[in-house]
Amino acid sequence: MFYPNLLFMLSAFIVLAIIIVVFSILATRRYHSRLNANSGSMENNSIPLMAAATVLGIGIGGFIDGIVLHQILQWHEMLTNKLPADTLVNKSINMFWDGIFHLFTLITTIVGVFLLWNLLHKKTINTSKYLLWAGLSMGWGLFNLVEGIIDHHLLKLHNVREWSTSQELWNHGFLIFGLLLIILGWYWQKKGASIRSPFRPEV
Repeated sequence: MFYPNLLFMLSAFIVLAIIIVVFSILATRRYHSRLNANSGSMENNSIPLMAAATVLGIGIGGFIDGIVLHQILQWHEMLTNKLPADTLVNKSINMFWDGIFHLFTLITTIVGVFLLWNLLHKKTINTSKYLLWAGLSMGWGLFNLVEGIIDHHLLKLHNVREWSTSQELWNHGFLIFGLLLIILGWYWQKKGASIRSPFRPEV
């Protein structure tokens, strides 16, 4: 039953991975189409930095969730609604799946760093710090929405604060926080897109 359970446990991560791949492909195609359409111009394109920062934000958002909520505060672990961490065996099982969770966030963060590095070889890039913060904020918010909807509400693997008498309030608060992060990212994206960064020739 390990492999069926593996697919079940990682469903939120699979959805996030699909979003990352689709988002990266679409952003790359849109960048090249705009670059070809505006060949010879010095238009500052905000797409590459936003795409890379959003992927990085998903990874960082996952790390914040895992480090702060799982480890430091210990409000929940990966399976605590299905398998309470009240025995050594249950604690070990939860710790294993927390490790799988952190492995996903690590891989996502590495992909985000690589995408940022890859920007060194592109031209007409808008390098505004607001776009970086916008992508990070949107990525974190996207992580909260996908992980919250699937793991907290659909699969009910765990709650944000497992031992609270108001579990649903915490679960919905997690989603609202994610939406606020996306709105904040949208605001920063609009601000950053209006800033004209110095033109950088292709390396």
